[in-house]
Amino acid sequence: MAGQTQRAVLAGGCFWGMQDLIRRLPGVKETRVGYTGGDVPNATYRNHGTHAEAIEILFDPAETDYRAILEFFFQIHDPSTQNRQGNDIGLSYRSAIYYVDDEQKRIAEDTIADVDASGLWPGKVVTEVEPVGPFWEAEPEHQDYLLRYPEGYTCHFPRPGWRLPARAQS
Repeated sequence: MAGQTQRAVLAGGCFWGMQDLIRRLPGVKETRVGYTGGDVPNATYRNHGTHAEAIEILFDPAETDYRAILEFFFQIHDPSTQNRQGNDIGLSYRSAIYYVDDEQKRIAEDTIADVDASGLWPGKVVTEVEPVGPFWEAEPEHQDYLLRYPEGYTCHFPRPGWRLPARAQS
């Protein structure tokens, strides 16, 4: 399966809610939560320094594409809040896209421009776009958390009717 999948790494607040929703997307084959984008090797929940809580996604490009995953990502979290989602506040809860190649970077920047032009959020997108670095897998108790505790905490929600239009080209 590794040859048939592509990788995406996203941060958008608490990783529990992101994993719970993104895993359900058509074409998503595997997800795991962890820490990335920071300064601590072998990051853990108790010691993750400046890392963001993130999700690693393996998806089948024959069934979905990176742009579709990013559009859903921008639907389920507020990308206009700096270092915050819901009640979660701090650098760990920032919005970030960690691209694996130049094509993902281009798609991320284009999608952000569309989100900004759409007016769907109350402010401009503050989502960071950075090259992917080490991804430190979170402890087992954080993996699949909302599958095990369906009434557990989340600050991620699909917004009915939310559709990202492509911005007008000049």
